[in-house]
Amino acid sequence: MQKITISGSNIISSLGFTSEENFQNVLSGQSGLKFQSKDAPQPLSKIDAEIFQEQIMGLGLSKKLTRFEKLCILSINDAVSQSSIDIKSEDCLIILATTKGNIGLLETNNERSKAIHLWESAGKIAAYFHASNKPLVISNACVSSVLAQVVAMRMLKSKQYKNIVVCGADLISDFIISGFQSFKALSPLPCKPFDLNRNGLSLGEGAGTLIFTNENSKALFGGAAVLAGASSNDANHISGPSRTGDGLANAILSTLNQSKIHPGFISAHGTATPYNDEMEAKAIALSGLQEVPVNSLKSFFGHTLGAAGIIETIITLFAMDKSIAIGTLGHEEYGVSEKINLISKTVDLQFNSFLKIASGFGGCNAAIFYSK
Repeated sequence: MQKITISGSNIISSLGFTSEENFQNVLSGQSGLKFQSKDAPQPLSKIDAEIFQEQIMGLGLSKKLTRFEKLCILSINDAVSQSSIDIKSEDCLIILATTKGNIGLLETNNERSKAIHLWESAGKIAAYFHASNKPLVISNACVSSVLAQVVAMRMLKSKQYKNIVVCGADLISDFIISGFQSFKALSPLPCKPFDLNRNGLSLGEGAGTLIFTNENSKALFGGAAVLAGASSNDANHISGPSRTGDGLANAILSTLNQSKIHPGFISAHGTATPYNDEMEAKAIALSGLQEVPVNSLKSFFGHTLGAAGIIETIITLFAMDKSIAIGTLGHEEYGVSEKINLISKTVDLQFNSFLKIASGFGGCNAAIFYSK
């Protein structure tokens, strides 16, 4: 059976505008979380606006495009430039994964315009690249870009397309900040995933793009292939994670049953909220993966919502290719009830496969499995 591999990637975040730049900054232990003003109540990870403007110059972008749409186009453009795919071909599909898209327009427009709809953004992005096919939108809370990878894998396995471009993106807005503040879920300091003294998440913004292909002539990351994936919903609560971890464990076990391979590493969601980290540890234990090395990258990028899954997948693909386990920045004292093999410091570690997991509001869970 032909492998599904990666032929292009990009990350845009507070840590850089390419995948390589982001990975190198993560490797050096640099966090993008910063207090944006002297009296800011919490640190945020925000894309440098001045550099962003420099990066989009020369792309011929319409002034009618929003910052969110420009961000997606910039990310996709860089990923496509590394690949030999024809994004205009009928054999290629664009998938946009996002939690909130242009929700920030609510802050400036008194009337609800059609520009706020996610399919409008997806259509404009596809039109820029002269895509032949109508783009697909996946918006399922914070599992959006992990689920988008699962959908892309399934479509390629069923030979609906030869190439699929998956872009996950979200921007910080007052709407998003106020929403998390209403839950009292924001940490006043950079988040500390799985730590005894964790007290909330840190928000970030960014975009990540992966190009999945059945045509393996230009496979990146040592030819790493996506083997399996699954999603589930535990229907626990509209915003609270499951207390048992059963839903995420179901997604993990379904993925492992498909892959037939024991993972060498796990990239956790690890938001640093008391309930999320506890639930994830329970799910990992329920899946029999207590000994597998685990990390969270949220203290580098913040929680980038719909972009988180794909950004963290790309960083882990780099790490697997370089035989490095990225430590969980900020972690000091173990703080969840189930014992898992949390990596707190970056170390050399050879692993040939990994599981990326995510959970989100509404009880959604997703997992994706990569192997060399």
